[in-house]
Amino acid sequence: MPRPVHPEICDASASELARRLRSRELSAREVVTAHLERIEQLNPELNAIVTLTADKALDEAADADERLVRGEPVGPLHGLPVAHKDTHNTAGIRTTHGSPVLAEYVPEHDDISIERMRAAGAITLGKTNVPEFGAGSHTFNPLFGPTRNPYDTTRSAGGSSGGTAAAVAAGLQPLGDGSDMGGSIRNPASFCNIVGLRPSPGRVPLWPDFTPWATQVVQGPIARTVSDVALLLSVMAGPDPRCPVSIDQDPSVFTAPLDSDVRSLRVAWSPDLGSAVPVEPVVAAAVEEAANTFTGLGCTVVRDCPDFTGADDVFRTLRGWQMATVLGPALDAHRDQVKPSLAANIEFGQRLTGADLGRAELLHGELFHRMREFFTRYDVLVLPVSQLPPFPVEIEYPTEIDGTKMHDYLDWMKSAYYVTATGSPSLAVPAGFTPEGLPLGVQLVGPHRGELPLLRVGYAFEQATRHGERRPGA
Repeated sequence: MPRPVHPEICDASASELARRLRSRELSAREVVTAHLERIEQLNPELNAIVTLTADKALDEAADADERLVRGEPVGPLHGLPVAHKDTHNTAGIRTTHGSPVLAEYVPEHDDISIERMRAAGAITLGKTNVPEFGAGSHTFNPLFGPTRNPYDTTRSAGGSSGGTAAAVAAGLQPLGDGSDMGGSIRNPASFCNIVGLRPSPGRVPLWPDFTPWATQVVQGPIARTVSDVALLLSVMAGPDPRCPVSIDQDPSVFTAPLDSDVRSLRVAWSPDLGSAVPVEPVVAAAVEEAANTFTGLGCTVVRDCPDFTGADDVFRTLRGWQMATVLGPALDAHRDQVKPSLAANIEFGQRLTGADLGRAELLHGELFHRMREFFTRYDVLVLPVSQLPPFPVEIEYPTEIDGTKMHDYLDWMKSAYYVTATGSPSLAVPAGFTPEGLPLGVQLVGPHRGELPLLRVGYAFEQATRHGERRPGA
């Protein structure tokens, strides 16, 4: 890729940009214009942003500048330009879910997270690319094609928040909203050398939502630094009466300083989730090096892992049920417009019985309590995010990892979706590069609803390693 334009603005952290905007060192129009010019320069190759609302963004920027001049109060995201994930509802802006079925769909309402980001001053740039109906951790679809990795455009950016991750990594926007069922925040963060948080269910309330009591799908923040993830979480989080599982805690807790003394931390780590999943050696080495980093920080570090028995059944069964419930009508009405792998998943869900769901929920409870007990002995668990580095963009999914065949497009994501099944929050952080320069990440897993201490652990790791400071093309 060419040398990116406007590095002094587009490569600055969201927190730094927000400070400069509030002090009027920069105007919102300058910041939005700089990002639009970088989008014009880099997005044709990356294909990260698929709907661009440039004129609307410039109008919003002008309004934001005028409010500041008048002395009106502004929010914590004042003037920050953001393109939102194309599975998240944006009122008045096309939201396709990467599917021909919804190619012209324009929602009447924002998702709660979008509503909150806009209220906090974020300026909407458009929408970012996703896999078809957000299914799979590789971003491509028949409407827009694939999103490419900013570190190597022959490689996948991950998914389903791959468009957002690529846009953030390349400086097309300073931060963004993602969602995660089986790794859709964490995998693209790992592939793109940025930070992504899968919060505990209910931390970021969901609405509109067809299955508001389900806990596998969550929304969360994506950014280039842990501090910026915390900033966005402080906006996205907080209770809402439209979401029955939302957590009743003031989100301002996430504006607290992230500096902390980590020397008393008890850290567990495993390169392969206790021999539960195959992992490429270069990924296993990155996890071990992350463990060594915590040793160097003075933590007590032990190779240990919770028992993930049943996680595969829990995730696949509950995912299948949810996909059949939400997407079954679309498959029945538009079978010729649904990719075969997604159709097979929906049909799997349609075949499930009450006994299948009952078994999965029993295993779900057992897994939660094993994880809860594990975190009475440890403060954080270090695991691989993805079981292999970013793979070629042309393939649908990896068919083999370290000599083990993958049976379908979910198999290669087990290191992420096993954690989903536990209900624990997980922070994906940069952990180095392959000899070929491809990003690698680790996930730091914490106790249920323990996002703030987890962010502090991630911040300490980030400051010790500085892997995230290596930008694309460096």
